[in-house]
Amino acid sequence: MKTKIKDISELDLSKTYTYADYLTWWFEERVELFKGKIHKVGKTPKRIHSEVRGKIVMALWKFIKENNYEVYTAPFDVRLNTDQNLPHHEIYTVVQPDIVVICNKDILDDLGANGAPDLIVEILSPSTIKKDYTEKFNLYEENGVKEYWIANPEGRSLQIFHLENDKYIELETYEEKVEVISSKLFTDLKIEMTDVFEY
Repeated sequence: MKTKIKDISELDLSKTYTYADYLTWWFEERVELFKGKIHKVGKTPKRIHSEVRGKIVMALWKFIKENNYEVYTAPFDVRLNTDQNLPHHEIYTVVQPDIVVICNKDILDDLGANGAPDLIVEILSPSTIKKDYTEKFNLYEENGVKEYWIANPEGRSLQIFHLENDKYIELETYEEKVEVISSKLFTDLKIEMTDVFEY
C-alpha cells in the first residue's frame, strides 16, 4: 500500500504520475493530471465565475432531469481514457471540469467518472484561458468528449465545439444579446444567453 502524501512539496513536479498515485495525495491543493503531469488547479475563482457556472447548471437542470442524465460540478474527478477496464496505475489523466453532463451512467463509480462525459463546460478565468483552449481542449478531443463548451464571463460569450470525425468543429460563438444557445448533441436543449450572463 502506498504512503499517503500530505504535502505537495513531497512530489517531484517533473515526474510522471498515475491515478494510483493521485489517490494517495491528501494535501489541500487541488491538482489535475494531464498525461501524467501535475497541473495545479487555480485559486478559488472569482464570484462571477461561480455565478456563471451556477446559472449554466440551472439552465441545464430541467433538461438533464427530464432525460435521466447526470450533471456534476467541480470538484468532481473525471478519469479520461478510452478503456474503462484500465487499472488505476495505467490511467494518466484526471481532470476536474467546471461542469460535466453524463448520459451513460455506466461510467460513474464512487470515485467520479471513468471515461469521457458527453458534455464538458469550462468557464474561463484569467489563469485558465490558455489551459482551457489548448491542453484541456486537446485532452477532451482525444478522449471522445462529444461536446465542449467554453464560457467567457468577462466577454459574456459562449463557444460550442462538437466532435466530428474525432476532431472538434466550432459550431457557434454565442454573444450576450438575445441569442439562444443550441446544442448539436442535445437538439432539444435551448438556453437563453440572458439566463447565463445576466449579472
